[in-house]
Amino acid sequence: MKKQIANIMTSCRILLSITLLFCPVFSVCFYGIYLLCGFNDMVDGTIAKKTNSVSEFGARLDTTSDFLFFAVTLIKLLPVIHIPKWIWVWIVIIAIIKICNVIFGFVYTKKLISLHTVMNKITGLLLFLLPPSLQLIEIKYSLIAVCIVATVSAIQEGYYIKTGREVT
Repeated sequence: MKKQIANIMTSCRILLSITLLFCPVFSVCFYGIYLLCGFNDMVDGTIAKKTNSVSEFGARLDTTSDFLFFAVTLIKLLPVIHIPKWIWVWIVIIAIIKICNVIFGFVYTKKLISLHTVMNKITGLLLFLLPPSLQLIEIKYSLIAVCIVATVSAIQEGYYIKTGREVT
């Protein structure tokens, strides 16, 4: 049972993400569940390492959970925020780079790879801090910071894939 704690936590993040769909955006409920998901994401990997239960299944479950949490957050936020068109173009460019990284990674390794680089983690942290920052900072300034880091991260990830560097 001890070896399954991290996967159970990650599964709970999936359920919490779905629950977030039913909370009014920017409400206490929204922020409470949002922060729980973020805390959960920070500790599940640490717990997996401490209990020596890191697995390919756990990594894929974590990636799925991250994607679902991100998608739910977008579903909740996009209707209530305004993002300038030029930032949308930048986001699409980052997405294209990331998609190319997935394709090239699959071509080179014959498997889907997801690199957990420091820059990817910083990008994730900035994305996580984005909703709470909306109350304090104009969105375009927050998004500029996120996009700069995400661009560097995507380029770095492509470099690591091309050179065969393994990053965990």
